[in-house]
Amino acid sequence: MKIGEIKELLNAELLCGEEYLDHDVFAACCSDMMSDVLAFVKDQGVLLTGLLNSQVIRTANMMDMVCIVIVRNKVPTEEMIELASDSGLVLMRSPLRAFEASGVLYYAGLGRREEDG
Repeated sequence: MKIGEIKELLNAELLCGEEYLDHDVFAACCSDMMSDVLAFVKDQGVLLTGLLNSQVIRTANMMDMVCIVIVRNKVPTEEMIELASDSGLVLMRSPLRAFEASGVLYYAGLGRREEDG
């Protein structure tokens, strides 16, 4: 799935990374605990979170993610936006709750395996 499709599906506002909207991603994770992201995430292209601090950007960058979606229409700090831009990450915000956003992306096929149908 293209990051641009994720933006549309989640009715998200793009904050930085417009040049990467044609980038393909194949999976996502949703967490507000960056320690869980570090411990359990492998090959996830998108991070959905409601956490608003620069550690989110650093964690996503360390885990080779390409897109962060801030849920519940929270507004990230200018520091977060600048750090995401400098790191080559897409950063956007969505009015959806984390559970809703995860369901929308899963239903649209992101991260679904063949055996999931």
